[in-house]
Amino acid sequence: MFNAVSVANTQNPARDNAGTIVKSKGIKYEFAARPWQYNGPGGWHFISLPKNLAKEIRNALKSEEEGWGRLKAIAKIGNSEWKTAIWFDTKLNTYLLPLKLEIRKKENLSIDKEVEAILWI
Repeated sequence: MFNAVSVANTQNPARDNAGTIVKSKGIKYEFAARPWQYNGPGGWHFISLPKNLAKEIRNALKSEEEGWGRLKAIAKIGNSEWKTAIWFDTKLNTYLLPLKLEIRKKENLSIDKEVEAILWI
């Protein structure tokens, strides 16, 4: 399950109640996925984006990628929101969202338990 909503509109920018232009976070993507742990050194934790969502993002934003297929992003899981990046993994053919320990603890995340995530790219 995923949902993409573009919030960038330069002709009709978002405004707050006072009429002030609000800076957009980017394109909003919502999805559900299961965290997993890399079995190599460091044991990093990730969420793999659904492949159809990754394909949509890559088709639209590949020109924005930095080294190693990196895209800057803002992520939100539960009540935690943080600046991060997603990386395209050519072996898995999807983007990976790293989950730092602080977020895993705050949101009580565990391996293989599905979580709802929001990304702004």
